[in-house]
Amino acid sequence: MPRNRYYTGPVSDHFDGLRFFNPGEPDTDRTLRQILRWRRSVPDNPWPAQVAVTPVVPDARVERLRVTMVGHATLLIQIAGLNLLTDPVWSDRASPLAFAGPRRVTAPGIRLEDLPPIDAVLLSHNHYDHLDIATLKALHQRCAPLIVTPLGNDSIVRRHIRDARIKPGDWGDCFEIAPGAQVHIVPATHWSSRGPGDRRMALWGGFMVRAGGQLVYFAGDTGYGTGRIFREMRARFGPTDLALLPIGAYDPRWFMAAQHTDPEEAIQIMRDLDARAAIGIHWATFKLTDEPRDEPAARLAAGVAATGIAPGAFVAMQPAEVAAFG
Repeated sequence: MPRNRYYTGPVSDHFDGLRFFNPGEPDTDRTLRQILRWRRSVPDNPWPAQVAVTPVVPDARVERLRVTMVGHATLLIQIAGLNLLTDPVWSDRASPLAFAGPRRVTAPGIRLEDLPPIDAVLLSHNHYDHLDIATLKALHQRCAPLIVTPLGNDSIVRRHIRDARIKPGDWGDCFEIAPGAQVHIVPATHWSSRGPGDRRMALWGGFMVRAGGQLVYFAGDTGYGTGRIFREMRARFGPTDLALLPIGAYDPRWFMAAQHTDPEEAIQIMRDLDARAAIGIHWATFKLTDEPRDEPAARLAAGVAATGIAPGAFVAMQPAEVAAFG
């Protein structure tokens, strides 16, 4: 009988006793035949080898809300005096190998040594472009931040950082990370794997952060699917002040649609959440899929204009860019 190497727990509406799944949503699993079909049809649209970035040095603490883009899904969220990092990756490759795999074309928007003290890390799932052990080790050595993550990912981290401070949780769980500051783990339509044989054995998710009277949503990785999970978030939490939404890694759609949103779907998520502002993430750093590097930002801008969203309310952020709210 197969055994889950990361998590043991009761069966639920999204866990069958061995693997997690997305209830009522499109299937994210792909066969080897489908993978080969995709790889045979990859278009010739190479990314630049490197795009210049001038890193910024953030303030030590911010009382209201400020977001600095590091790159891909890594952002520094400064809110109500707290410093939070999402899916921190400072490594050169999003890969289990140091010499192969997707290589970053933009340097981190903040040098690791210039980070302020990090209070908590929001770790959405175990794919290599989101869970980077080398970066987590460096952060642990600097300030041992609390890591909040969906079920099973704690086992992966503890294999490498035995004394890591981790709060693993299921969809719907809430953790107080400081007085008056809560992190809720919320569903995402995605999947997980670190290698052969462990597909969907650790849970994936997003986060709602409530602090300083503001509500911030970090989606991690997600497809749009039926849209039910986003409408339910709006019903549970109320309007979102700021949504951090993936806009890249979406082509070809026949392969990627169930697991990654495109810019138009990200706009729909913003509307479903009744979000006052949104930032486009998960693009332009690692070439993971087939779309041209600049296409996500261009499609987002066109979609925002066509939808009548206020100019500047939903923008695609580049590494080292900073946005302040409130």
